[in-house]
Amino acid sequence: MTTVKTMLAALTVTLAVPMSALASEGAQRLAEMLEPLDTYVADFEQQILDGSGQRLQQARGRMWLSRPGKFRWEVDAPYEQLVVSDGEDVTLYDPDLEQATVQTLDQRVTHTPALLLSGSADELTDSYEVSRRQQGTRETFTLVPIDPDTLFEELQMSFRSGALDLLQMTDSTGQRTAIEFDNVRMNESLDDSRFTFEIPEGTDVIRDTR
Repeated sequence: MTTVKTMLAALTVTLAVPMSALASEGAQRLAEMLEPLDTYVADFEQQILDGSGQRLQQARGRMWLSRPGKFRWEVDAPYEQLVVSDGEDVTLYDPDLEQATVQTLDQRVTHTPALLLSGSADELTDSYEVSRRQQGTRETFTLVPIDPDTLFEELQMSFRSGALDLLQMTDSTGQRTAIEFDNVRMNESLDDSRFTFEIPEGTDVIRDTR
């Protein structure tokens, strides 16, 4: 992912610039990258790794995003799952368990990494300490949540030539979720029906009111 030369260059910048300036520059640049993004469609491959890098789980799927707040995340078998946000509520559907969890969309976008991109850039940069590094055509942003009540301790977003192609989340145990995006299409027209979900009859519905 990185070369010795680019790592040394990043280290030189880090040592030369105060951390507060780096954080401010990173947040501003990330906002610039995200603000023009209205819709985003991509295939993805998701891997969950333990603290030693051993792969625990792997899955593929597809995502659709329409800002602000609308999102559809489909994970294929063997771990089939669906997450849909209509901008007000988020529904997590597990067809194997015949169970759906419905909760109000968290506008702070700090609790649900899968919905992170659907929030506004201002909300994102207000919720995280952001730093940035450049590696050729790839820009990587490291985000550390300000609120300790989150699902992860660190998030990395990598863009290549302006398009998001890698999202990595690390939790307090060192477990890492890495999501690589492919076949990316940005700012094309999407039908709102993509972001609604009719819960199948007979499904056990849990409404989370927190």
